[in-house]
Amino acid sequence: MRLILAPMEGVIDASMRALLTELGGLDRCVTEFVRVSDRLLPPRVFHRLCPELREGGQTSSGVPVFLQLLGGQAQPMADNAARAAELGAPGIDINFGCPAKTVNRSDGGAILLREPLRVGAIAAAVRRAVPASIPVTAKIRLGFEDRSPFLDNVRALADAGVDELAIHARTRSDGYKPPAWWDEIARAVELVDFPVIANGEIWSPDDSRRARAASHCADLMLGRGVLCRPDLPRLVRATIDGIDAPALRWLDISELLQVFAQQKRLHCAERHAAGPVKQWLGYLRHYYPQAAALFADAKRLTDPEAICAAISAHTPTRTEDHTIAVAA
Repeated sequence: MRLILAPMEGVIDASMRALLTELGGLDRCVTEFVRVSDRLLPPRVFHRLCPELREGGQTSSGVPVFLQLLGGQAQPMADNAARAAELGAPGIDINFGCPAKTVNRSDGGAILLREPLRVGAIAAAVRRAVPASIPVTAKIRLGFEDRSPFLDNVRALADAGVDELAIHARTRSDGYKPPAWWDEIARAVELVDFPVIANGEIWSPDDSRRARAASHCADLMLGRGVLCRPDLPRLVRATIDGIDAPALRWLDISELLQVFAQQKRLHCAERHAAGPVKQWLGYLRHYYPQAAALFADAKRLTDPEAICAAISAHTPTRTEDHTIAVAA
């Protein structure tokens, strides 16, 4: 079994990838998408979204980071995939799943799922442009408005020569509303001879078991569940391997928040540094009640130092923190 950290635009950046992979359990990350229009992008664009390119294409804990491209034109996608490979990306991922309206209106993401022939043409062009030693993967949803073209898209990607396929088990119209239709993914697994990765609504080790059983997938992609519960990959792996793993306490989470906040303070413009920390708190509060209290105190703060002070005020000492976590 492999566990892959999902790409989440504006949320899971290099700093977050470093923190989450250090906790263990993850086998791969995928970057936020590099938006491709009609031209070859300069190296600085790739390095901005994937600074790990300068470190052998992996996080500080040695987890490989695939670079994701998003666009609707085959040749520019191929040209930029070749550049990413030249810069050291260990793998290229193609985004056919983004549900954002602004992206879809610009001929990118999930809207392409209405045209399986275009999906196949883009993937085939990328595959031809990238050395055979570098994997080309793709991420899709079950469809755009409905599921009718789902298997046509799967066949098109198989014919294009992709090495793996991650499937978010909802259509674009479904958005992120539960449930995720994991059993639909099993239809794709029957069609192809490469790994299929199940994604969507995996919040706990129990969800991971049910997702694997329903989808017939060995591998999972985790997104929002990891942001709510950063030790989820480690706990999922421990459960499947039949071993015990301690869950993170609120003290542990507080310390991670401090590290993340300090990184943003050092590497972001001051006016942007607080936003990512509050965004992560917004996810954490769904699992840790203590994060909800911290979020209430921090949500109007804009000064990075004030954010760090608020985190410190809500951080218990080792002797005070006796609880693991209490689901909200």
